[in-house]
Amino acid sequence: MLAASLAACESAPMKSLQQLFQSSPGYSSLRDGLRQYDDGAYADSAKSLNGAHEQGLNDPERADAHKHLAFIHCASNRERSCREEFRKALAADPALELTPAEVGHPTWGPVFKSVKAGR
Repeated sequence: MLAASLAACESAPMKSLQQLFQSSPGYSSLRDGLRQYDDGAYADSAKSLNGAHEQGLNDPERADAHKHLAFIHCASNRERSCREEFRKALAADPALELTPAEVGHPTWGPVFKSVKAGR
Protein backbone atom coordinates (compact mmCIF):
# COMPACT_ATOMS: atom_id res chain seq x y z
CA MET A 1 0.00 0.00 0.00
CA LEU A 2 2.85 2.37 0.83
CA ALA A 3 4.50 1.67 -2.52
CA ALA A 4 1.23 2.36 -4.32
CA SER A 5 0.79 5.61 -2.45
CA LEU A 6 4.33 6.69 -3.24
CA ALA A 7 3.98 5.76 -6.90
CA ALA A 8 1.19 8.32 -7.28
CA CYS A 9 3.44 11.19 -6.17
CA GLU A 10 5.66 12.90 -8.74
CA SER A 11 7.39 15.64 -6.71
CA ALA A 12 11.19 15.54 -6.35
CA PRO A 13 11.09 14.84 -2.59
CA MET A 14 8.66 12.01 -3.14
CA LYS A 15 10.80 10.52 -5.91
CA SER A 16 13.75 10.52 -3.51
CA LEU A 17 11.62 8.79 -0.90
CA GLN A 18 10.49 6.23 -3.48
CA GLN A 19 14.11 5.38 -4.21
CA LEU A 20 14.55 4.31 -0.58
CA PHE A 21 11.83 1.66 -0.97
CA GLN A 22 12.56 0.43 -4.48
CA SER A 23 15.45 -1.71 -5.62
CA SER A 24 17.28 -0.32 -8.59
CA PRO A 25 18.10 -2.56 -11.56
CA GLY A 26 21.77 -2.62 -10.54
CA TYR A 27 21.24 -3.26 -6.84
CA SER A 28 22.20 -6.94 -6.99
CA SER A 29 25.49 -6.13 -8.75
CA LEU A 30 26.15 -3.33 -6.27
CA ARG A 31 25.60 -5.71 -3.36
CA ASP A 32 27.93 -8.27 -4.98
CA GLY A 33 30.58 -5.59 -5.60
CA LEU A 34 30.47 -4.40 -2.00
CA ARG A 35 30.75 -7.98 -0.73
CA GLN A 36 33.71 -8.59 -3.06
CA TYR A 37 35.31 -5.36 -1.83
CA ASP A 38 34.92 -6.48 1.80
CA ASP A 39 36.49 -9.84 0.85
CA GLY A 40 39.49 -8.09 -0.73
CA ALA A 41 38.64 -9.12 -4.30
CA TYR A 42 39.15 -5.62 -5.66
CA ALA A 43 39.33 -6.41 -9.38
CA ASP A 44 36.08 -8.39 -9.18
CA SER A 45 34.56 -5.67 -7.04
CA ALA A 46 35.40 -2.99 -9.60
CA LYS A 47 33.80 -5.07 -12.37
CA SER A 48 30.64 -5.58 -10.34
CA LEU A 49 30.43 -1.93 -9.27
CA ASN A 50 30.89 -0.71 -12.86
CA GLY A 51 28.32 -3.25 -14.01
CA ALA A 52 25.89 -1.94 -11.40
CA HIS A 53 26.30 1.56 -12.84
CA GLU A 54 25.52 0.26 -16.33
CA GLN A 55 22.41 -1.53 -15.06
CA GLY A 56 21.18 1.56 -13.21
CA LEU A 57 21.43 2.75 -9.62
CA ASN A 58 19.60 5.36 -7.58
CA ASP A 59 21.58 8.33 -6.26
CA PRO A 60 22.58 6.91 -2.84
CA GLU A 61 23.61 3.60 -4.43
CA ARG A 62 25.55 5.43 -7.16
CA ALA A 63 27.41 7.46 -4.52
CA ASP A 64 28.30 4.29 -2.59
CA ALA A 65 29.54 2.51 -5.73
CA HIS A 66 31.67 5.50 -6.77
CA LYS A 67 33.07 5.83 -3.24
CA HIS A 68 34.22 2.22 -3.24
CA LEU A 69 35.65 2.55 -6.75
CA ALA A 70 37.58 5.57 -5.44
CA PHE A 71 38.96 3.46 -2.59
CA ILE A 72 40.09 0.81 -5.09
CA HIS A 73 41.81 3.40 -7.30
CA CYS A 74 43.50 5.12 -4.35
CA ALA A 75 44.76 1.82 -2.97
CA SER A 76 46.22 1.07 -6.42
CA ASN A 77 48.05 4.43 -6.56
CA ARG A 78 45.73 5.80 -9.27
CA GLU A 79 45.09 9.15 -7.62
CA ARG A 80 43.56 10.83 -10.68
CA SER A 81 40.98 8.04 -11.04
CA CYS A 82 40.41 8.11 -7.28
CA ARG A 83 39.66 11.84 -7.40
CA GLU A 84 37.31 11.37 -10.34
CA GLU A 85 35.36 8.65 -8.56
CA PHE A 86 35.05 10.84 -5.45
CA ARG A 87 33.78 13.70 -7.67
CA LYS A 88 31.16 11.36 -9.14
CA ALA A 89 30.18 10.15 -5.66
CA LEU A 90 29.72 13.73 -4.48
CA ALA A 91 27.73 14.61 -7.61
CA ALA A 92 25.35 11.76 -6.78
CA ASP A 93 25.20 12.73 -3.09
CA PRO A 94 26.58 16.20 -2.28
CA ALA A 95 26.18 15.51 1.45
CA LEU A 96 28.34 12.37 1.26
CA GLU A 97 30.68 11.94 4.22
CA LEU A 98 33.13 9.18 4.94
CA THR A 99 33.02 7.23 8.18
CA PRO A 100 35.67 8.19 10.75
CA ALA A 101 37.72 5.12 9.79
CA GLU A 102 37.43 5.92 6.08
CA VAL A 103 38.30 9.60 6.41
CA GLY A 104 41.24 8.69 8.64
CA HIS A 105 42.70 6.36 6.03
CA PRO A 106 46.13 7.69 5.01
CA THR A 107 45.63 7.03 1.29
CA TRP A 108 42.10 8.09 0.42
CA GLY A 109 41.15 10.25 3.40
CA PRO A 110 43.24 13.25 2.26
CA VAL A 111 42.08 12.81 -1.36
CA PHE A 112 38.42 12.83 -0.32
CA LYS A 113 38.93 15.89 1.89
CA SER A 114 40.63 17.69 -0.99
CA VAL A 115 37.91 16.82 -3.50
CA LYS A 116 35.13 17.76 -1.07
CA ALA A 117 36.80 21.07 -0.21
CA GLY A 118 37.21 21.89 -3.89
CA ARG A 119 33.49 21.63 -4.66
